[in-house]
Amino acid sequence: MRNFVKKSIAFCVIVGTLICCILGCCHKFYQEQGFQSTAEISDEDTDTSHLEIKDTKKDSTVQEKNFINSDGKTLESRIQVPNAYKRVSVKAGSLGEFLRTYEMKPDKSPVLLYNGLKKGNQSDHVAVFTLPIENRNLQQCADSIMRIYGEYYYHKKEYKKINFILGGGFVAKFDKWKSGYGIGVSGDRLKWISKPKNDSSYESFKKFMQIVFAYSGTLNMEDDSKKISEKQMQIGDIFLKGGSPGHVVMVVDMCTNEKGEKAFLLAQGYMPAQEFHVIKNPLHKDDPWYYVSELSYPFKTAEYTFDEGSLKRYELFEKS
Repeated sequence: MRNFVKKSIAFCVIVGTLICCILGCCHKFYQEQGFQSTAEISDEDTDTSHLEIKDTKKDSTVQEKNFINSDGKTLESRIQVPNAYKRVSVKAGSLGEFLRTYEMKPDKSPVLLYNGLKKGNQSDHVAVFTLPIENRNLQQCADSIMRIYGEYYYHKKEYKKINFILGGGFVAKFDKWKSGYGIGVSGDRLKWISKPKNDSSYESFKKFMQIVFAYSGTLNMEDDSKKISEKQMQIGDIFLKGGSPGHVVMVVDMCTNEKGEKAFLLAQGYMPAQEFHVIKNPLHKDDPWYYVSELSYPFKTAEYTFDEGSLKRYELFEKS
């Protein structure tokens, strides 16, 4: 009897050991395959249904805004405003209306240089203006913005307002230019000379602007600009750093929401001379709008960083 009990106990031990080994192997296999036993799953892990419902709800309610309408022919129709925003009101005949209705190149057009070649950086713009650029390396950053001012007044036939202060304080006046005068150089100074062929034609206007570009830049523009606050910002204002080189970008459109929070679009020319184009916001490149609530200094734009005090108004430009 005693031997029988011993044999029974030994048999049970052997069977138990085999069962433990089998269970251990199975457990290891499941772990290696990425499975967990019920006892090892924590409360956090069991809450997967809640997490899935939460993510599904987020996906169904949050929709990414598509800001670019590829069929849009103008600035206003090409670039859509953010959700809950609307464009600020502009007067008929104002610079704001002029810019919003300005024809844009087809969507995804590259920015071209004055010589017809593509600009090296093609990743920081969302739209390109059809603003003319002649085959000379002159229409750079400040020049592009002066070209906008000049084109605006030329379009309205307000020739007396097309004035730019050049090097040495010389004032280039298109109204005088079109009356048969040109601008020449005497020593280190500019002066008016007789040019009977100069008139009010668009070809003559373009020649006038080429002279302006040749003898002006961001330093001239800075001398003739005043600092403004973000609350004073209007379409046509600029972020400007005078220098050699400096840089300047223009506020080409604005929008606001019911809380009065503003957002704006920026456009620029650059060096070498290149087409005027709307730039992305590096904080969120799928959304080209710059939000005043996000504005801080140093203020980083797509290709340049501006210091505090850079927001300015070009005083020679009289808003209508």
